[in-house]
Amino acid sequence: MSKAALNAVSKAAWVTIFVATMVLSSMPAQAEVVRSSELGFTVTHSVNVPMPPPAAWSALSDVGRWWDSEHTYSGDAPRNMSLEPFVGGCMCEKLGMYAGIEHMRVIYAQPPKTLRLVGALGPLQEFAVTGSLTWTIEAAGGGSKVTMAYTASGYTDRPMADWAPLVDSVLVTQVTRLGRFISTGNPAEIKRE
Repeated sequence: MSKAALNAVSKAAWVTIFVATMVLSSMPAQAEVVRSSELGFTVTHSVNVPMPPPAAWSALSDVGRWWDSEHTYSGDAPRNMSLEPFVGGCMCEKLGMYAGIEHMRVIYAQPPKTLRLVGALGPLQEFAVTGSLTWTIEAAGGGSKVTMAYTASGYTDRPMADWAPLVDSVLVTQVTRLGRFISTGNPAEIKRE
């Protein structure tokens, strides 16, 4: 094999290792249901990313590019999901002319550190439930640590503790996708051959 061919193979191997490292570093560092009871629950997830807090904030704000379309009403997050990262801003989804959903409302914004929204996510909207979703971003290890905490409580068709693992599984997917989006520009899982 020629020296040029070896260099090309070596460069391709390093690119593969770099991408794999970026993807693995964006996997949730912490993921758990912190508390749950008949009245409510708290779930948290963290991800470490190789970008500074302002870049992580920018990516977080671009929710349509990383939110999983399977967890939308429209089935098309890139086209229909939006987040206005300022007080009073909406995390909303368009469904058509004059049709849509307000998933959450921003009640606290301190770029690039903290973004807090209130609202009931997904099927919890049809019940007397409220929730607080807080995103925190802090400098860590040459990049950032992004942490999401969601606390919800209220009256539903079953104890809130039963909802906790369902909500947790959806939110860990979102945090993982956000981490991949910040790290690689693509929230999709890389398929291994």
